[in-house]
Amino acid sequence: MKRNIKITLEYDGTNYSGWQKQKNTTKTIQGVLEKSLSKINKGPVGLTAAGRTDAGVHALGQVANFFINVNIPTDRISRALNRLIPADISCKIAEEVEPEFHARYDAKGKKYRYRIYNQRRASVFNRNYVYHYIHPLDYQLMLEAARYFEGTHDFVSFQSAGSSMQDTVRTIELLEVINKETEIWVEIIGNGFLYNMVRIIVGTLIEIGTGKIPYNKVKEIIESGKREKAGFTAPAQGLTLLEVFY
Repeated sequence: MKRNIKITLEYDGTNYSGWQKQKNTTKTIQGVLEKSLSKINKGPVGLTAAGRTDAGVHALGQVANFFINVNIPTDRISRALNRLIPADISCKIAEEVEPEFHARYDAKGKKYRYRIYNQRRASVFNRNYVYHYIHPLDYQLMLEAARYFEGTHDFVSFQSAGSSMQDTVRTIELLEVINKETEIWVEIIGNGFLYNMVRIIVGTLIEIGTGKIPYNKVKEIIESGKREKAGFTAPAQGLTLLEVFY
């Protein structure tokens, strides 16, 4: 009898072409995990994630599920998997769940963090996990702008061009701008996110922090439905998926 296994993962996305398995590269999170899980299962395994992270994006709490045929104890699955996968991916926990559980469709929301390293000189120690932005940012303006994003809106202005997503209405429950002295963090909780939505919101907040976009123009940008009205797409390496809610 097939068992449905839910795993919680963390990974450093620096050396990977994103989550989703691709034909032209073996360096994807999904591809590496499926190869290792197939050895444990002694047969092919298909892995479903709560969401697909892009190339260079990290995760502290990605969730995925898969079906397994072998009768290995659940508490041994994470240990067996961690022995097979590279050190920049880790299975934190494995749990057996109901057959109907689906990591993507059952997810109620996600929490992301974006780190902006706002100093003149870069740091070699955090370069893969932050966006190094050298120009001064007005934290108070970014803080004022954050509240305009909260609530249920059509966020098509904050979706990368070329996306096929038709339903672009999403709810942002909380958007916090946090001053960490050398860094500014943007933390966001929502019921779902469009393609590059978080990174475009961050890019818009940065342009607000430099005075390029007035903080009270966010409502107008949302209502315009035009991608060109919003800010740039912030680089991938500053973004981390913190948690998936069920």
